[in-house]
Amino acid sequence: MSSPDSDGLLAERLLRLTRRVHRIQKHHLEQRGLGVTPAQARLLRTLAHCDAPPRMADLAERLDVVPRAVTTLVDGLEASGKARRVPDPTNRRVIRIELTDDGHEALRELRGARRAAAEEILAPLTDEQREMLGSLLDTLVEGAPERGRRC
Repeated sequence: MSSPDSDGLLAERLLRLTRRVHRIQKHHLEQRGLGVTPAQARLLRTLAHCDAPPRMADLAERLDVVPRAVTTLVDGLEASGKARRVPDPTNRRVIRIELTDDGHEALRELRGARRAAAEEILAPLTDEQREMLGSLLDTLVEGAPERGRRC
């Protein structure tokens, strides 16, 4: 059984790794010149996983942010042509958000940037270490309760 001190050190290592992943991913995004912030990239990925265009409130819940934050993100993506607001076909008062063709292309570029960042981060590991890390990460992800809901 682990001690609170060792758990605290492990938590700190995980946080440092998370910050490093974000930093490296941001660098790869900037190199590709997409003009997408990490928060906008997260919103694009979330939109891509929705079965139908979600409402702003659905996105806020899914991203665990306040609705105003989603509005700002959507404004930026809409200005760059990567997303658009569309009326709900059954209720004209409801606005939904959908990806544009440029948004889908940006997602392809984002996936490439994420792969490049992962390759950079995982470079020091052997194949055996990568396999072990993957197994450990699967255990942690599967053991975590689901947050938010699917769009």
